[in-house]
Amino acid sequence: MAFNEKLATRIRKRLGKRPGLTEKRMFGGLAFLLHGNMCCGVHGQEMIVRLDPEDTNRALKQPHTRVFDLSGGRPMKGWILVQPPGLARSDGLAKWVTTSLKYAASLPPK
Repeated sequence: MAFNEKLATRIRKRLGKRPGLTEKRMFGGLAFLLHGNMCCGVHGQEMIVRLDPEDTNRALKQPHTRVFDLSGGRPMKGWILVQPPGLARSDGLAKWVTTSLKYAASLPPK
């Protein structure tokens, strides 16, 4: 599966240069990891956002979000997809990048 390179570039710019930040091809797309923990990525045209599992249901109530499910019916809490309309404005993208960075930074390095 190809992924949206423009979205990857926008996320990359928003993440900036920070210690421990790496990129890795995963899920048929691109993942951004902080100290070995995935924080966000690009899957097709959508943004993968990793967040505190306790915040999953609240995040899914936001416009243009949906469950990220690669397991075939048993989605993991703490993973969502944000559709392109939710990322069109820079503040929308910033919100999700910040959410994902905050959670990844709370995890022990791998």
